[in-house]
Amino acid sequence: MGRVNYALFLAVVALLPFPQIFLRYACVAWIIAWFLELRWLNTSTLRHRVTNSKIWIPFAVFGLWYGWHAVSGLWAEDHVAWGAQMERYITFGALVPVGLWGVNDYYNWRQAGKTLVFSSLISVPIYLFWMALLYFHADWITLLPIKGPWTQHSNWWMFFSDNFSHFKHRLFYCSTLFMAIVAFVHIYREKKWLWALIIPVLFFPALMTGSRQALLSSIAMTLVYILCQMPKGYRLKYGGSIIITSILIGVALLAFHPRMRSFDYSEIAHMRELSYYHDERTNLYGCALQHPSDYLSHGVGGGQSAHYIDNIYLEWGFTMAGLHKHVHNQYLEELIETGIPGLLLFLLAWLTIPLCAQKKERQTALLFTTLYALNMCTDGVFTMFDGIALWAVMMLFIFAPTPPTDSPSDRGEYRD
Repeated sequence: MGRVNYALFLAVVALLPFPQIFLRYACVAWIIAWFLELRWLNTSTLRHRVTNSKIWIPFAVFGLWYGWHAVSGLWAEDHVAWGAQMERYITFGALVPVGLWGVNDYYNWRQAGKTLVFSSLISVPIYLFWMALLYFHADWITLLPIKGPWTQHSNWWMFFSDNFSHFKHRLFYCSTLFMAIVAFVHIYREKKWLWALIIPVLFFPALMTGSRQALLSSIAMTLVYILCQMPKGYRLKYGGSIIITSILIGVALLAFHPRMRSFDYSEIAHMRELSYYHDERTNLYGCALQHPSDYLSHGVGGGQSAHYIDNIYLEWGFTMAGLHKHVHNQYLEELIETGIPGLLLFLLAWLTIPLCAQKKERQTALLFTTLYALNMCTDGVFTMFDGIALWAVMMLFIFAPTPPTDSPSDRGEYRD
């Protein structure tokens, strides 16, 4: 069972860049295999997990946050939606024993990191090939099993950016590519000549998806990496100016983005009178912030944010096309569904990741939390299984205890 457990984990890692339907089944099978292995009953495991005495803190706080979501079902109106969210979020609860009691002796973290890098690299030509077929032979679209409102552009970049999400949600694909870069840098830190070959290949499709979030994430993660590599004295002396310069670069690049150039800021103040502003996220944020007293104390219940927004959409006279949408902001969604207590638990859970990571893993933890902190500003990262699976894999990369020294794992080579 131990080899099956590890093989399923590698399958989860390999499927991260691909559609979530495959990822979902692989992740569920992996967690079931781990529990069937009865790892938590092996007392020798307890001796291996103490390499980091703070390992329990982030898992425990995420568990408290998950528990508050479960309790919020008591005042949720739609228990079907609440149950669906609990089913999706159960990964957070299932990962607690996996993280605390550890993985089996077959887990090889260097191999897992390589799997993430190689599967991400393989995904690039696959997606580019399909997009090229669609661009040059648009009539082939009807033959694909994937259906959607395909758009046509004379500009190939706009075609790619508008149609890519029919294969893989661009936010989660870009997140996977960025974490593959993190794994690549850690594995091949001494072979920097490879960086010029591999990193551009991973950055290119992330930027070509047209994701504004990917643009900002690439700048922010580069900034965090530079600051982590600087000696402490130089960091204190030049860190502020580097951060300000990075922010200015991000704002400047964002200002020239086609979607931002077409953004009419003057209409935001009159959004309600217009009945429907052309930017969907602006509609959602405006509706969500209309009556904060409805949810600040304890929220409207887990899984209820879409229903709550629907009511305000109808109240404002917005079109039906905007209904049944999640808030597209994880922080705001937490606030609406679980109130201030739930949001505080959520923020605390994320802060504990870099604070409780050991020194060797702290840089990876900072890059990981930086990426997610930005992504959660413009999308509900945990409304889709992709975001939860990537969270699970990276939490184990950072916190899972090292197997015994006589095991076949060369985890130390990956970490050091």
